[in-house]
Amino acid sequence: MPVGVPKVPFRAPGDEDANWVDLYNRLYRERLLFLAQDINHEIANQLMGLMVYLSAEDANQEIFSFLNCPGGSVIPGVGIFDTMQIIVPDVHTICMGVAASMGSFILIGGEITKRIALPHARIMIHQPSSSYYDGPAADFHKESEHVTMLRDYITKCYIERTGNLGEVIQRDLNRDVFMSATEAQAYGIVDAVAEG
Repeated sequence: MPVGVPKVPFRAPGDEDANWVDLYNRLYRERLLFLAQDINHEIANQLMGLMVYLSAEDANQEIFSFLNCPGGSVIPGVGIFDTMQIIVPDVHTICMGVAASMGSFILIGGEITKRIALPHARIMIHQPSSSYYDGPAADFHKESEHVTMLRDYITKCYIERTGNLGEVIQRDLNRDVFMSATEAQAYGIVDAVAEG
């Protein structure tokens, strides 16, 4: 039986009584964002909107993004990554379960020196793939060009944000590479492993 999203009390400034709001709404008010599902357009739009709003509300306060993400759609994931790069506040990324596929791409998007994995987190990297092809061969060719362009962009980002050589990143993205938190730190995906 699903528990649903818990409700917690929140008293807005000037209110006498607290209102009950869902847990994530309350945490967002403290600049704590959560990505705990496959990335799709809906969750990406919500997170990008929250980041832009929080940046506009107070550009000096940092944002903390907690990840337990098994992957998901490439385009929305790249949108989240790009939003993290353009907003003014630093974004901390914290892997607290798994950051696989696009989840690991979001993880590297945090401010360098502020990317953390919990001790038992697992990280997996691999290349983007297409799962939406269904049409004539000419369309397949266009789609393969688009996927290649995305792969080049993602490879470039991994190179820049991990400090690894291009050959290393290209080799590792060609297959599923699973890492522990300490292996991800040695690889440059995270900057620190939280102490338990």
